[in-house]
Amino acid sequence: MGQELLISWLKVLSIFFMVSVFGLNMVVLLWWRPRKIEDHFSKQGIRGPPYRFFIGNVKELVAMMLKASSQPMPNFSHNILPRVLSFYHHWKKIYGATFLVWFGPTGRLTVSDPDLIREIFTSKSEFYEKNEAHPLIKQLEGDGLLSLKGEKWARHRKIISPTFHMENLKSMIPLMASSVVDMLEKWQSAMSDSGEIEIEVSEWFQTLTEDVITRTAFGCSYEDGKAIFKLQAQQMVLASDAFQKVFIPGYRFLPTQRNRNSWKLDKEIKKLLVRLIERRRENKAKKASPKDLLGLMIQASRSSFPSSNTPSFSSAMITAQDIVEECKSFFFAGKHTTSNLLTWTTVLLAMHPQWQVRARDELLRVCGARDIPTKDDVVKLKTLNMILNESLRLYPPTVATIRRAKTDVELGGYKIPRGTELLIPILAVHHDQATWGNDANEFNPARFADGVARAAKHPVAFIPFGLGVRTCIGQNLAILHAKLALAIILQRFRFKLAPSYQHAPTVLMLLYPQHGAPIIFQRLEGEDEKVVDPTGP
Repeated sequence: MGQELLISWLKVLSIFFMVSVFGLNMVVLLWWRPRKIEDHFSKQGIRGPPYRFFIGNVKELVAMMLKASSQPMPNFSHNILPRVLSFYHHWKKIYGATFLVWFGPTGRLTVSDPDLIREIFTSKSEFYEKNEAHPLIKQLEGDGLLSLKGEKWARHRKIISPTFHMENLKSMIPLMASSVVDMLEKWQSAMSDSGEIEIEVSEWFQTLTEDVITRTAFGCSYEDGKAIFKLQAQQMVLASDAFQKVFIPGYRFLPTQRNRNSWKLDKEIKKLLVRLIERRRENKAKKASPKDLLGLMIQASRSSFPSSNTPSFSSAMITAQDIVEECKSFFFAGKHTTSNLLTWTTVLLAMHPQWQVRARDELLRVCGARDIPTKDDVVKLKTLNMILNESLRLYPPTVATIRRAKTDVELGGYKIPRGTELLIPILAVHHDQATWGNDANEFNPARFADGVARAAKHPVAFIPFGLGVRTCIGQNLAILHAKLALAIILQRFRFKLAPSYQHAPTVLMLLYPQHGAPIIFQRLEGEDEKVVDPTGP
């Protein structure tokens, strides 16, 4: 009897001990550590909104975001920082450009000084790494180049890089142009007798980008990829909703309705990608295709191991799962970055028609009577380059990025503890009057007339695709695709904002027009209704 009682007491003590340890860990994580971090930065003159137990500043962040996005902007101003990054705009006025903000119990130090940004991404990049994305977001964007780290990231980037070499991309221009032409023929067939049509371009450009990605990156028709894009769009809604809430460790494993929906979508996407990969493997003996992402990954997997079912293989091998994750990353990032760039550039040109005229005049000089710019022509379109860069400056697809200190490090005189997350507000850097001048919130592509390096007072003031070794690998494809599409559109149409257009940039992971982008296109006088097929004789 005494022994049984002793065992019972030991069980109770064990449970009490485990609960106490768990409780102590929670107190450390949710209270003691945040207070210690606040004190550490306060001693260095860095302040911020006070930390609130568990939720941090999320309540204020969400309230500011909802208020900012509740109404469209009263005019067509490009001063979008107060709307898009309302928390940064608000707290910068109180605490200065470098302040500490809390996303739940996670503190993030805002860094907008170009010199400090250069340290983080280049001169001291070995001390920083990408932070872990929210599990739902990571599931959406894939465990590919966007999230990989260290040796595996370097290996994958080396394998994939040839896909994005400019000479390889130029060989894909006829395929890209064919997709644009298909879209324009649909517009023209739906035009009124007056040669005018209203188009919601953000939706059309997403479809166009999906088509280009599947044709140029996967060597297959749009039909093979559109089901994946449709499922990813549903995933994006779930991930965006989660992005606005406090991250609770382990919550993603609970069988909530949202989690179950996310698991189901992820399973379907993987199944479709595996089917696409297998079809590509089966067709390997057919006509050789360009150096696309899928082909290069499959080739690397064959050289690494004889079969994806091999029971054991080294970390240096490319697995079937690796290919699936990279495809997910490229489908997601490629579609949204390029379609957003096309959308905002079209909106800007509709707002500023004088730049339409300048770009069109250059097209006529460079291309003459040819309907489709060649790979050599595209390089010569300097005005379009300037316009695209100014669009990326004012409306960058990614408005902020995050890095985490891997060790204790000094940053511009500040002592940064290991594990600190650094938030770089790209949008704020791009709109900073100290580096861009008094017209920082105005559309002025001429500032890029002498190239990106001389456009601002600091060479690191323009970072739409990141900086350093982790610069977006697909930026050449995004720019080339957007440049070619806009060139063909400008050859055939003039356009203006539709009366229903509401200027309301907002963040849904990336920068979007909240109420769409309706544009009125008018066929240029003297233009034939039939668009020449770029793949024809």
